[in-house]
This record gives sequence, structure tokens and C-alpha cells, in this order.
Amino acid sequence: MKGYLMSLSRRKTLTLIGGGTVLAASAAGAGFMATRTPYVAQAPWGAAGTYEDPRLNALSFALLAPNPHNLQPWQVALEGDDGVALFHDQTRRLPETDPFDRQITIGLGCFLEQMVLAAGAAGYQVTLELYPEEPDGPVARARFAQGGSADPLSAHILDRRSCKAPFADQPLTPAQANELELYADIYTDGGTVGALKTLTWEAWQVEAHTPRTLRESVDLMRFGKAEINASPDGIDLGGPVLEALMLAGVLTREGQLEPDSEGFKQGVAIYNEMLAATPAYAAIVTQTNTRADQIEAGRRWLRLNLKTTAMGLALHPVSQCLQEFPEMERHKQSAHRLLAQRGQTVQMLGRLGYGPDVAPTPRWPLEAKRLDA
Repeated sequence: MKGYLMSLSRRKTLTLIGGGTVLAASAAGAGFMATRTPYVAQAPWGAAGTYEDPRLNALSFALLAPNPHNLQPWQVALEGDDGVALFHDQTRRLPETDPFDRQITIGLGCFLEQMVLAAGAAGYQVTLELYPEEPDGPVARARFAQGGSADPLSAHILDRRSCKAPFADQPLTPAQANELELYADIYTDGGTVGALKTLTWEAWQVEAHTPRTLRESVDLMRFGKAEINASPDGIDLGGPVLEALMLAGVLTREGQLEPDSEGFKQGVAIYNEMLAATPAYAAIVTQTNTRADQIEAGRRWLRLNLKTTAMGLALHPVSQCLQEFPEMERHKQSAHRLLAQRGQTVQMLGRLGYGPDVAPTPRWPLEAKRLDA
């Protein structure tokens, strides 16, 4: 549910491409520009809903749920004639920025809620049991039975995105904010929005300039169509513009690890511009911080994301200031002073506004996530 796009500015990108430097080097011209979509990695979006077993059908939608760094930390197994078990894949963690797996657990909550919504749309109801065999067993067991009904939010599953782009200079209306208050705490007043812009920018810089947390993100970057199709997880850096810069040697993995490099500096400027272009924020707060709270926070975030999609709004998680590594502690405390009461936990923070259309995020196919396949 966070990520970097450490690339050059749009102006410099257009200069390189317009001058022919990259296209000449690629020797592919328009053909190169037209074939950079990682269709293999995006195929699970088209495969969703094509399974005969209602459990597999629901799971094929669930795996499209948002999750931190697109790690897709879920594994599933069918049990008997009506059951599903969800497990946390322990090889998919963020030990530097999420040492207690809080964000990972929120992502698993998103998965569960999307599974329940997809099942309901197909006429099935789902009963969940969380952590039935803690600590080493499944995260949840689910039982499917006929008799479910469609939640209107389920109609927006395939259109949902996390929009990592500047938002339009257009405020939310009071009516929109009130409607979204059913899903999260919404902030539109100038004072709080200004404070959160500063906080999210400072927190992002801490993560980007702490070597071990930066490396955690860079190690998860997939550079170009071939890497994205081969490993459809992590942070995808693709498309004709970025791949042209890769061919020119401007955008490299090594450069993303070097704060003095031009690519890194330009990426910082791009992210600063994006965070500044934010008219509103949404926060998910829980009374305590149990695993069940974190699962529930994920379920609420998923519903918020679907609701914003239904309303023509964009949502982008910016939860760096909530991370639990020592260098971030001061910003985490600031976020809690601003957004929560004593004893509460801020689980998620997101930018909210009007954003551009963005492509679906790559996903592993369902078959790659089944333990019983």
C-alpha cells in the first residue's frame, strides 16, 4: 500500500525522448513504445471471476486487493467442500519498515474483505474465523454457504486502484466528506491538511534517506516489462517512458540506492510534487492494536478504497509516518497526536482527491498462491 517512483522529471524525460536519444538507442522506435505493457503480470485482473468453484472465484478477486509494497503476502488452501484457509507467506515481509507485520496484516485484511464481497456478489455468504490456531496456523478460516447478497461496493473491485500521482486542485465537497466518514476519518480543513502534507513529506524523506529502509524498497523494484512479467509483485517500474530511460542508462537500480544521483534527486522532486497536490486525507484508527484490529483496519481500508472508486475519487496510502522503526518514531508520535486519542492506533493514512486513471497493479495468478494446487 506504499512505493517509490524514483524517475526523472517529466520535462527531462520528454527532452530525452524528443531528441531521439533513447529511441535511437533502443532501435525499436514506435514498436518499442507500443509494447511495454506487462500483459502477463496484469492477466489475473482479466481472469477474476472465471472459476467454477465459488471459493476459487472469490479468491480470484481477493488477490487483487491492495497490500504493502505489492508483496501479495497471502497463501490459500481449499478445505473440504466449503472451506478456505488463508495463511501469511512468511517469506513475504518488510522487516525494516514493518518489523511487527502490522502493515502486512492490514493487507491480509484487505484480501479477506475483497473475498467476502466477491462471494456475496456471486450469491454466497462467508463466515470468518480469525487466527483459529495462533500463532503458527492460518490467519483465517472461511466457510462458504449459499444465501449471500451483493454489496454495492463489489461492483467496483475491478476498477479500484491506489493512485500514486498528483491530485487535481479540486476540494472535496462537504457532502462527499460526510459520505466517506462512514468508512474513515476524513480531513479537509486547511490546517490539518497542511500539517499532514508536511508530516507525510518529512516521513517519506526519512524512509528514503535511511539506507536499510531504502534498500528494502529498491530490492522490491521490478525494472521494465520483462522483470515485471517474471515477478509480478513488488514495486513495478514500467511503461514506455521509464523503460526508455532504463535503456538510456538514466534509470537504474544502482541509482535508486544513491541519494546523490540525478535520478534519485529527480525522483524526490516528483514525490514532493505528488504529496503536495493533496486536498484531503483519510485515516483509519482503532481503539487498540491487536491482530484482529489490524485485520479490521484492512477490511475498512478496502471498503474505503472501493467507495472512493464509486465516487470518482482517488486514494493513495501514505503511511510512512506510521512505520515502526527507530528513525520514524518522532513522526509516528506526531501522527498519533494529530489523528488519534490517547491509547488509540492510527493504522492507515491516505491521500484523497481527484486523480488520473492508472493501470492495474501486477499480480501473481491464483494458482501460484494455492498451497493445495
